[in-house]
Amino acid sequence: MKPAIRSERAEADIVAAVAFYLTEAAHMLDAFLDALERATGHIENHPASGSPRYAHELDIPQLRHWTLRRFPYAMFYIEHADHLDVIRIAHTSRDIPASLHEATP
Repeated sequence: MKPAIRSERAEADIVAAVAFYLTEAAHMLDAFLDALERATGHIENHPASGSPRYAHELDIPQLRHWTLRRFPYAMFYIEHADHLDVIRIAHTSRDIPASLHEATP
């Protein structure tokens, strides 16, 4: 298992998603958080299973992503020898390449 370490930007993405669910769909918040934890556990145990689709498009060879089940979010991460850097939790309806280049708020 490789621990997933969330970047400041990924943490901000989670805060924004939680704020959305609190105001717009509070009944879905727990399910969202569960999906996030399941996705994190999955990539920690199977880091190579994430899709490299955007790695090719963005020319970041190690970049992979895993989509949260039942939610329109994808976890973007880079695998290292001893851990995973989770760089974004991006909404899938957004321009993903532009989202990955956004500065930390």
